[in-house]
Amino acid sequence: MHLPIEEALDRPSGEGRAVLAIDEALARFGEIDPERARVVELRYFGGLDLDEIAAVMQVSRTTVKRHWSVARMWLHRELASEINGSGTLEAD
Repeated sequence: MHLPIEEALDRPSGEGRAVLAIDEALARFGEIDPERARVVELRYFGGLDLDEIAAVMQVSRTTVKRHWSVARMWLHRELASEINGSGTLEAD
């Protein structure tokens, strides 16, 4: 498909849809478990490592590691329902 650059820039890429799906799932998770959602935000969007997150949140590294593990499992389950058989997010 050929599009003028202006139209192409307005279309979300596959990666953009994935980031949007993660952000939406994270918002839902934040309503259920704000502390663990914060760990995901700092790790995924902020690029912080576990020690840095522990310092920011003033908790132990072990707590952060546990929160990260639970959050990843929850998000994986949530996002799996939005993934089609080809391994890509389904278009709206």
